[in-house]
Amino acid sequence: MSNTRKRAAGTAKELTGKLEKNVGKLVGSERLAAEGRARELAGRSEKDSAKRSERIKGAVEEVTGRVEGAVGELVDDPETSARGQLRKAKGKARQATNR
Repeated sequence: MSNTRKRAAGTAKELTGKLEKNVGKLVGSERLAAEGRARELAGRSEKDSAKRSERIKGAVEEVTGRVEGAVGELVDDPETSARGQLRKAKGKARQATNR
């Protein structure tokens, strides 16, 4: 399962848990409220794990881009340098998206 799907599944589980928790409180069922809270926390954990994984991928992509850009500058190859700068920017964007 991709990280995007894992993130969406975690969000869905978190929202389902919140709903279950609130229904439990509304009807006076401590057990239902506790189960909902547990589901909410599990979903949040799944979502955060997927985001963390994407941030790591973004950091690796950024560093790879920096190296590629530096190599392009070193060997005076503007195409390699530009490709490195693009990869670096994509890595930064991936990290920012998954904060």
